[in-house]
Amino acid sequence: MLNDSLQGLLGYCEKRDWKGYDPYDGLNTAWQKVLPLKGKFLRILLIQLLKRSPLNLRKSLLIREGHNPKGLGLFLSAMARLYSHSGEERYKMSAYRLIHLLLEKKSTGYSGKCWGYNFDWQSRSFFLPQATPTVVATSFIANAFLDAYQVFKEERFLEIARSSCDFICRDLNRTGGCEGFCFSYSPLDKTTIHNANILGASLLARTASFTGEDELKITAGDSMKFVIDHQNSDGSWYYGTQAHHRWIDNFHTGFVLESLSDYINFASELNLKSNLERGLKFYRDNFFLSDGTPKYYHNRIYPIDIHSCAQSIITLVKLGSLSEQNPPLAEKVLLWTLANMQDEKGYFYFQKRGWLTNRIAYMRWSQAWMLKALVTLLTTPQGFDEKTFIDHVATRQVLSTCVAEPSWLCG
Repeated sequence: MLNDSLQGLLGYCEKRDWKGYDPYDGLNTAWQKVLPLKGKFLRILLIQLLKRSPLNLRKSLLIREGHNPKGLGLFLSAMARLYSHSGEERYKMSAYRLIHLLLEKKSTGYSGKCWGYNFDWQSRSFFLPQATPTVVATSFIANAFLDAYQVFKEERFLEIARSSCDFICRDLNRTGGCEGFCFSYSPLDKTTIHNANILGASLLARTASFTGEDELKITAGDSMKFVIDHQNSDGSWYYGTQAHHRWIDNFHTGFVLESLSDYINFASELNLKSNLERGLKFYRDNFFLSDGTPKYYHNRIYPIDIHSCAQSIITLVKLGSLSEQNPPLAEKVLLWTLANMQDEKGYFYFQKRGWLTNRIAYMRWSQAWMLKALVTLLTTPQGFDEKTFIDHVATRQVLSTCVAEPSWLCG
């Protein structure tokens, strides 16, 4: 059943050549040329309107489907792992197609290989024009090239990832704290966001494990000190340090935990294991209902978001060896997700809000993340017990008999 779910999703994505809509692509509307949205709040209003609407209004606003670089990176990571796991040539062909697209979509004018999004983006803190590189997108993509390097043994893939480290070290702004410093989200801002900072630090440490460069290790360590210094007493992290960033959500916490685990392994910083264990305990105790439903916020359930579903599986599986509670919880999350969030056409829905399900198929946010989650589950031996999963088939069948939403609510 796991394989059926994976193949259904993979078929959906390959058929569309990895191209699709995004929850945040509202400013890609062709109407911008006629009625440009110059104000911050008007931009946010349009983006949030399209993101929250259960009806997909993008065609009427002349928004086209596109290749999102971060989504392509997640797909590449999944395809490389699938090829390594199975040896099937079709996965290798897909991986090289994704590599071609990524190199075609890279941002230019910076110190190293880097990537942004395929749309303008307005947040409460800053505005990023299309293709402005970010540490988040670049870190996920560079890690995908490291995955490809390990699988396909081509030196150029390591060189690409190493080049991305130059972008992180030279082009991003740095904000100092009591301990260490924080990388900015992009070259255009000076925000201090913990998951973005630690993703950059983790990439530097992983790359240094291949190249042996002390400078990368030292920079990664200084960046990591900022994250550790801002861990809350209960083990959690706020999204960032600014007043409007003081929330705690599922998938950004997952990013921090996964990156911290990777950093400990690549940099051999075993003294940070207690920070990881405290963070993992908070994560496990606060983000899941008893049936495996992944909450969005630590203190609120809705919206139940596919990104939270996917990252929950990835985090719990990758950190499976730290607690015997992790693999069974990952299985529960998977069962709930397959029963409630996957369409018969193979793709995964965006969100559930109480009785309403937003069924719009977003390529990066939903499909790329779920493909990575399913592949992580399939290819991580210690993280999953196939027999236990099969024993839960009856549970899934019961969960599937839920009340269907009126068709007019579904995008």
